[in-house]
Amino acid sequence: MADKIITHWKGGLTFESDNPSGKSVIMDTDIEGQEERYGLSPKAMMLSSLAGCTALDVISTLDKMKEEIDDFKIEVSGELTGEHPKYYHSVEVEYHFYGSDLNMKKCQRAVDLSVEKYCGVMEMFRRFADVKTNIVYHIGTKRNI
Repeated sequence: MADKIITHWKGGLTFESDNPSGKSVIMDTDIEGQEERYGLSPKAMMLSSLAGCTALDVISTLDKMKEEIDDFKIEVSGELTGEHPKYYHSVEVEYHFYGSDLNMKKCQRAVDLSVEKYCGVMEMFRRFADVKTNIVYHIGTKRNI
C-alpha cells in the first residue's frame, strides 16, 4: 500500500500539503524577525502524528472492550539532536485517562496493544529515537478543555 501527497509552495517558507484523505495542512517554520506563523512545523507534526496514531488505537480498543472513559489526552515531547540534520533522538508519550470509574487494567492493555502491536508511527519512531511511554490516571476528575 502506498500513499502519495503533493506539497505546494505558497511563498516565503510556507507550504500546503495534501493528504490521501482529501484534507490539507499548511506548514512553515520559525523565521527570524517574523512573528506571524501560517502553519505547523513539520517536525512537530511528526509528534502530532505519533499522538494521533496511538490515540486512534487506544480509543478504538477501549470501544471494543466496552470501556467508557470521561476524557483522554496524550502529551508527546521530543528532544532534537544538536547537530544537523536535527531529528528527535528521544520521545516521551504520556497517556492521560480521566474518569470516575476507570478500569486501569483495560486502559493499560489498550496502551500496550497500541505501543507493541498496532501503531505504525510508534514503530517508525523507534527506528531513530528512544521512545518512552507513561500512563497517568485522573480518577474522579474531568479534564478542563
